[in-house]
Amino acid sequence: MGLQIGDIISKKEIEFSDLKGKTLAVDAFNAIYQFLTTIRQADGTPLQDDNGNITSHLSGLFYRNMKLILEGVKLVYVFDGDAPKLKAKTHKKRSDAKQEMREKYEDAKEREDVDAMNKYSKFNVRLDDKKIQESKELLIAMGVAVVQAPGEGEAQASVLAKNGLVYAVASQDYDCLMFKSPKFIQNLSMARRRKTATGYREVHPQVITLKSVLEELELTQEQLICLGILSGTDYNPGGIKGLGPKKSLKIVKEYSSKEELFNAIETDAKFEKYELDFDWKAIYGEIENPRVDDIETIDFPQIDKEKIKEILVQYGFSADRIDSQLEKLDKIQRDKAQTTLF
Repeated sequence: MGLQIGDIISKKEIEFSDLKGKTLAVDAFNAIYQFLTTIRQADGTPLQDDNGNITSHLSGLFYRNMKLILEGVKLVYVFDGDAPKLKAKTHKKRSDAKQEMREKYEDAKEREDVDAMNKYSKFNVRLDDKKIQESKELLIAMGVAVVQAPGEGEAQASVLAKNGLVYAVASQDYDCLMFKSPKFIQNLSMARRRKTATGYREVHPQVITLKSVLEELELTQEQLICLGILSGTDYNPGGIKGLGPKKSLKIVKEYSSKEELFNAIETDAKFEKYELDFDWKAIYGEIENPRVDDIETIDFPQIDKEKIKEILVQYGFSADRIDSQLEKLDKIQRDKAQTTLF
């Protein structure tokens, strides 16, 4: 959710190998939700152990992050803290949508419609405290840095990128551009092959830079935030009814300041069919000055292979498969040590 500009900007496709030696700040909730919605069984139910514990998030965190680690990418997972009060409407909207999907899933289950079950189950995802704690423990054991944001994780990750502590933010959402991240990467946590109607296709990371977006859309940073507010952010889902990204872009360009823009929308007769039913100043202030910590350095924990196995095996993961991944890691570390020696 959040800033909807995917259809009006260009992206640069790269290879995963292009990220070797780079440090990336991952929007943790965004990535874990991806794992919970995509790593599922044929009927749409998430992966579970024999006791009914959901393990989709652990599978994604281990196997997909191991691929990145083995390719020389350093990862920092940034977790959300307390959500701003402005997000209450978003949470209500999501809760209502999940309830509707739960009902549709149960209906499909009664009809034994596996395709429909798969479709509707993906919307019924809950990231609770237990999954968050499990995720943090596994990441730390894997040598991944974990940062706990006081507020929005994406805002904190964007500050890390802006201050040069990481190369880019990894997220599927465009919100980090409003939070002034110079660069962000999509598809980092996706499966590398995606099933389509015509077969499987390769999924590549895509890089989007703030500078290019502003130049391409001919906007200032202030106007970009206004574009987000008009078309809808997490603080005002849906934005102004009837204004999509393209129409909002055209309107934003007509005004030199945010005050002039929103004053016109509230008073100009040509906007009389559009209703401004939110506090745009509060939303702009939340985006412009998010609650973040001033972090000077990032500490990476040591890889703890025994802890990794302990966490995963208790949830039914194959010890042999885990060992196979860790052996690859051992080989890279040995090769690196040998290279350093010579």
